[in-house]
Amino acid sequence: MIMKLVVSATMKYRLFIFSAIFLWCFPVFAQPKYEREFRIKKAEFPQEAIALIKDEIQGVKRLRFYKEIDSITIRFEAKFKKDRLFYSVEFNPEGELQDVEILIQETDIPNDAFESISGNLKETYSKFKIRKIHQQYPLTKGKERKSLLKEAFQNLLLPSINYKLIVSCKTNSGPKEFEYRFNAEGNFLSKRESLPANYDHILY
Repeated sequence: MIMKLVVSATMKYRLFIFSAIFLWCFPVFAQPKYEREFRIKKAEFPQEAIALIKDEIQGVKRLRFYKEIDSITIRFEAKFKKDRLFYSVEFNPEGELQDVEILIQETDIPNDAFESISGNLKETYSKFKIRKIHQQYPLTKGKERKSLLKEAFQNLLLPSINYKLIVSCKTNSGPKEFEYRFNAEGNFLSKRESLPANYDHILY
């Protein structure tokens, strides 16, 4: 009986050592954070967010409401056109403002920042195409909602903004699409694999 316990303990110890070596040699990589976006009705949108839009956002066209779900969070977005620009305003499930994004072109990014962004992508991929760019105004600590909305609707280039890019890339495992985030100077912030939009639930 004692011999069996000794053998069992020895096997467990060896298994532990093997597992530790395996994890050290072959680190586990986090899975991509996939997301899906659905068009929803106004009644399904957080009421606090609806109140903010009504009070603070005027003169908009093509106002639409969306819900985004990924493996970590749920978000709500109001998308619209204002002063010939396309905006999206993001809220959490409680209706609290998170950020404002503007759809822009490559030429809207300062040259130095865009050179840094494109340099990062060229170092990573032999072939890529930037499909979409958003200029993002995040609601940082101490920033008031009215101030953030004012800055976004004036399309100001501030040190606090980010650039969010949807990039189609050629990888060793085939073509993929990624969402990249860079700061105002074009320095890399984050990257995640992106899935195509799910059109099955869009309301026409």
